[in-house]
Amino acid sequence: MDLTLNVNGRPREFTAEPNELLVERLRDGLGLTGTKVGCDTGQCGSCVVRLDGRSAKSCLVLTVAAAGSEVTTIEGVATPGGELTGLQEALRQEHGTQCGFCTPGMVMALGELVENTADGDAPTEPEIREWLTGNLCRCTGYHGVVRGVQRACASARAAAPGTDAVCDAMADAVTAASGQEG
Repeated sequence: MDLTLNVNGRPREFTAEPNELLVERLRDGLGLTGTKVGCDTGQCGSCVVRLDGRSAKSCLVLTVAAAGSEVTTIEGVATPGGELTGLQEALRQEHGTQCGFCTPGMVMALGELVENTADGDAPTEPEIREWLTGNLCRCTGYHGVVRGVQRACASARAAAPGTDAVCDAMADAVTAASGQEG
């Protein structure tokens, strides 16, 4: 089936088999290997991408079902200069990345959490832990990840009181990647 996806702000046209998974298209067809394949059954979360702004496990989505959608992978979150986002840097500083295999999926999932913190306050530890129930990490035990999210948001508030600049910047980066023209 001929179809188009908008991946990291660029339109991509290709032919996909009816049973092709989105993660296969991203990794094997488009070379976006930041999206990982762990369990291949939707349990580990290492394949999480943003699909029309929502986090989605790409090993559970057929490519043809995503036709016409906006897809953002971890490669689409990077700043224009290739620097880590505030959240990524905070995760690094708090040792929330260790082997790094699950990190892209966690960053994509946490981006949605940050965007959905409606009251503008940083997510609480229970909110962060609950949000990550679909992302398995065998290295960190999640402590470093939780501290990383809290650190990113605390740094943003300290730098610009009354705002959540780092969290907003990450959300803006994801939104911008989804809307870029190729």
